[in-house]
Parts: sequence; structure tokens; C-alpha cells
Amino acid sequence: MSRPPPFVPTTYDPAKALDDIPGIHWGVHEFLHSRMLESEEYVHRMDPNKERLYFATGYGLVQSIKGLMSYEDKDLLSAINHTKRGNAVAAAHRKQPPSLAGRLATYIVPGFHSGPEWIAQMTPLERHAELVYAESLYEKSLLGIVYSGDWLTFIKEVLNMRTTMSIYRQLGRYLEAADASYTASHSQNSEQAQSTSTDGSSCHALLEDPSIDRHFRAGVYLGLGMSHLALSLMPGRVLTIVEMFGYRADRKEGLRYLEKPGGWSSGNAKDVVSQEDEGVRRPFCDMVLLIFHLVLSMYTFEGVDVNMAQRIVEWNLKTYPSGPYFLFGAGRLALARSQPERALEYYAQASQCQTQYRNMNHISWWDSAIANLALWDVRASIEFWSKLVAESTWSKATFAYAQAACLAELGEHAAAAKLMEKVSGLRQRIAGKSIPLEKFAARKARKYIAYNNRSLLPALEFGYFFSAIAQAPPKIVIEKMVPDVRRALAELRLPEAGSDAAQAQNGSAVECDGQRQGSTNEKGARNGTANTAREGYWDDVCLVRFLEGVCWRYLAYPNPDAELDESARSSVPVEEASRRAEHTFQAVFEHGPKIELDHYLVYYSHFEYGQLLASSGRKDEARKHFDMVLSGKSLETNSAGRKGKYSLENALLMRTHAAVDALTQDKQH
Repeated sequence: MSRPPPFVPTTYDPAKALDDIPGIHWGVHEFLHSRMLESEEYVHRMDPNKERLYFATGYGLVQSIKGLMSYEDKDLLSAINHTKRGNAVAAAHRKQPPSLAGRLATYIVPGFHSGPEWIAQMTPLERHAELVYAESLYEKSLLGIVYSGDWLTFIKEVLNMRTTMSIYRQLGRYLEAADASYTASHSQNSEQAQSTSTDGSSCHALLEDPSIDRHFRAGVYLGLGMSHLALSLMPGRVLTIVEMFGYRADRKEGLRYLEKPGGWSSGNAKDVVSQEDEGVRRPFCDMVLLIFHLVLSMYTFEGVDVNMAQRIVEWNLKTYPSGPYFLFGAGRLALARSQPERALEYYAQASQCQTQYRNMNHISWWDSAIANLALWDVRASIEFWSKLVAESTWSKATFAYAQAACLAELGEHAAAAKLMEKVSGLRQRIAGKSIPLEKFAARKARKYIAYNNRSLLPALEFGYFFSAIAQAPPKIVIEKMVPDVRRALAELRLPEAGSDAAQAQNGSAVECDGQRQGSTNEKGARNGTANTAREGYWDDVCLVRFLEGVCWRYLAYPNPDAELDESARSSVPVEEASRRAEHTFQAVFEHGPKIELDHYLVYYSHFEYGQLLASSGRKDEARKHFDMVLSGKSLETNSAGRKGKYSLENALLMRTHAAVDALTQDKQH
């Protein structure tokens, strides 16, 4: 049952702007309890003129969420206007900039009107206004980047992001200085207290200055945490340029900042902050942590902690049992545990618990489609892709291709072809640039049509990129996915890699040389047992071999975060599964030069083979394959047919960098 909102004075006094925080905190809880419209109406009613510091910016945040969920131009533009208004309100509440003489003094005495000293001179209200200004500027910049149609606007918003990070850094240094001072004067062992800075060490050794309220702290920690995480996910070359401007990425530090408002760092249940004592931004810190540990974990490994995510999900589900955000988090957690059936139950609850923001259901539909692919229930997956095609505006090209791929997987080629013909026309652009996943979908759709509606394992290929194989229970892989791979091999008139038939056909095994490993399972094809003259034959061979290898790789070394009962396990010996996986990747390396279009298969095969080697403890060999992917060199001996980048290259480079880091940490992925 919803609690009544706290009292909010009808007449707004800017000097008492912080008195509105209990009201906006109540509105946040209403939103997270699936009472979105009630929350939105309350925030608007409390501040119809959009003049209150926290209500004006809170309303802008709600509109930002709506705009990003719908991806409609009108919603994005409306959200941008509201965040601009909120930013202007925050600017009016900030400490006034110094006079001309004061600005000149800044050049003589650095930090005179900036840094911890400048923040310390502010009133609590002015510090909150500084924080809210950074938040609203961040929201406006993010919306602007999504909405922008050209590079000029994009660069402008990126520069605004830089301003936001600078403000967060100054606020963080103020907190650190205040806590260090308080610790020095109150700790019995002050000589052991560790000072801290945004440039280095941990912040957990300091006592917190109680004069600084929890709402302000949570906001600063949220901004610093997101900044560190965002920078840590950037490609190395871009990060090098960013660091030249004085911005450093420390992922561990970012995660610690985000954990502090909820009290998650210690791992002790008694240290978890209660809802009554939390800062207003604590739920957003929890949501960012869940996105990192359960969503971005597809692309990076360092710092990912599924057990931490489980604690956060369980606490928030008790607090918001009908909250779609945390039900979605529970579904993601189940997928991370290789429990797609359980994930589907949570996604169904997330879709049913609210009907007010229908676009929010699209998140659950997407993951439900992937979860069904992890169960290799292609027919059930189609249901969710078709709903997304009909309703969602986020990436219709991707949704249409996924639905078409599933139809083609089931042999319904006429229906698939109709959808494939629409994919290219549904593509969108951000800042004038194509979206990589949509570009991949368009290429595959064109190939399907050009090759007379022919494709092999298109749904399994698509599912691979979203961890459908990685998160599938091993029993599903061996009993459902591998048989379909075998049928595709039979269509190509090829034996299963590593099988007795393949060994007999090969005559003798081919040794690995660390780069191009030549399994000759396809000799029979060259002897006339398959039509190698047709277009795309070797693309099909390499695709099926690649997917075969990924299946066997996860049968040899299942998802390390999986929690499975005996009925979901596989009885395939590790040695056999590993041997079969190795043969398949060797086949891709051998026949990669014959690929006409799907060049990405060679690069992703080196990555997956490196992961196989790393899991078996052969780290030096694994590193060789990772280094080949990162080298930027062509890994096909005859790559003249490839122009520019291969499909989804940046995603692979990010995963490969993370895999190299994992080698030094003895982590299996």
C-alpha cells in the first residue's frame, strides 16, 4: 500500500529548497513501485511552474526515462527541453560566479574559486545546486547525443559531459577533504587513517563527516561512480586522449563509489543501508551496479561480481516487489546463472506488474526473446520479436532481422524473406553514424535475399552475440543446439568435427602451430561430396563450424556463474568437448581465406579459441590468439574481399581486452 506523500509547502522559498527532498524521495519510491503515472503527476503537481530545484529536475529525469525508452523524436525533444529547464533552475540556485577581479585572482592563486576550498565556502543548498546542475547537464547531454543528427551537436554534448565530470570531481574532492579532516580530529588512530583522492586510493578508510547529508553524498558517489565506469569502458586509444585532459578511469574505485550509498562494500547484511536511512539517489546507484554486473558483463570481465548483483537484487525485490526495474534485474541474474526458465518467470512478472509505461515492457520482451533462444525454443522467441517489431521504436531493424532469422531457422522462408527485405529500410543513425548491430543485421538480411533465401543456423548465430549459448544450460546445448548444428553439417555433407568419421576422412590429425591450425575435415567437400562452387559455401562452412565450436566450448567449460541442478548438466567429458571445440576452430582458421562476406567469423573464432585455451590453463597460447585479434592485422590470408572493418569489430575488441585482463586475474569466462 502506498504511503501518503510528505508535506510540501505550497509556496516555494528558494532558500528552503532542500525541504523538498522528502517529497521527491517519495516520488522516486512511487515510481519504483510501478506507480509511474502517480509519481509523474505528483511531481508535476508539486511544481507546475518548474521552479523548484528538486522537483523541476526530478520531472526532467522522469521525462528523460520516458524519452530513452520510447526513442521517439517527440519524446526525446520534450525530455531535452525539460532537462534544459531543470538545468536553468539549478544554475539559478548555484553559488554565484566570482567577479571579474575574482576570476583574475584565480589565475594567480589556483583553486581560489574552484576545488574543495571553493565548494567548502558554499552553503549546503549551493552544494546541492552544484550537484543537481551536473546531473541535469548529464541527462541533457545524454539525450542530445541520442537525438543528435550530426557530429557538431554530438561534440557539443560530449564537451558538456566533460563539464559534468569536472563538477563531480570537484565535489568528490570536497567530500574527501571534509572526511579526512573529520577523521583526523575524531579517530583514536588518526595516524593510521588513509587520506584519499579521486586520483588513486580507496575511500573506505575515512570516517564520514556527519555534517554532510546522505542525499548529497549519494549524488556525488553516483556521479563519480558512473564517470569512472564510463571511462573504463572506452577503447584504449580513446582513453589515452581522455587521460591527456586529466581524466582517469579507475573501475574498482567507480564500483566502490556506487556501492557506498547502499552499504554493499562490506558484504555484511547488517551494513546494508535501510530505505529509511538512504540517500534519495541510492536506488539509482543500485540500478547502475546491476547494469554493470548483469548487462555490461557480456563485454567486460574486470570487476564483474554476480554474487554482489544477487545481494542487490534480493534486497531491492523485498523493498519493491512489484518494481519492473528490479524484476528485470532478477531475470538478468537468472540468465547469468544459466537459468533461462526462471528468467522468463521474472520477465513475465515485470511485464505484468505495470501497464502505465508500456515501453518499459520492451526491455523484458527483448530479454525474454534471448532467454527462449538460450532454451533453444525458437518458436517462443519469435513471439517476443514480433511484439517488439510491432511496438518498439528502439531498433526495428534489429528486431525485424531477429524475427526473420528465427523464421528462417524454422524453415519458414517466405515469411522470413518479407521481413528481411524491410531490414535495411528500418535502420537508424546516432550523430549521423550507423548503429553496428543494425549494420550487421542489414548485411545478413541482404545476404539472405541475395542467396535465394538460404541461410544456416541464423537464429543461433544471432543468439550467440547476446550470450544465448553461454547462458544456456549444458543439457540444452547438447540435446537441442548440437543436434541442429549436426543437421546443418549434414546439409553441407560434412562430418561432426572431432568425430570418428572426421578423423577417418582426415587421415591424420594436423598439429597446431599457434596461428593457423589446419583441420581438413572438409577434404570430402573438395572431392565432390558437396557443391563448393555455389556462392557462400565456405561462409556457411565457417559459420557452422564456429557455432559448433562455441557449443562444445561451453560444454567443456560451462558458464562459471551457473547454478544448475543435476537435470540441467551434461555428461560429456571435458576432454572430449574440448577436443571437438579445438577441431572446429581449426577448421575456421583453415577455410577463413575462402570466406566471401562473413569475415568476422575468423576473428571471433580466434577469440573463442583463446577463451577455450585460457579455461584449460594454456594461458600463453590463449594470449597469442587474443593478441592476434587486437593486432589490427588481417587474420585471413586472402582478405581482399573485405572492405574496412568486419562486423561487430568494436564489441569484439572490447571483449578481447577484457579477456587479456582476465588472464592475469585467473578468471574463467
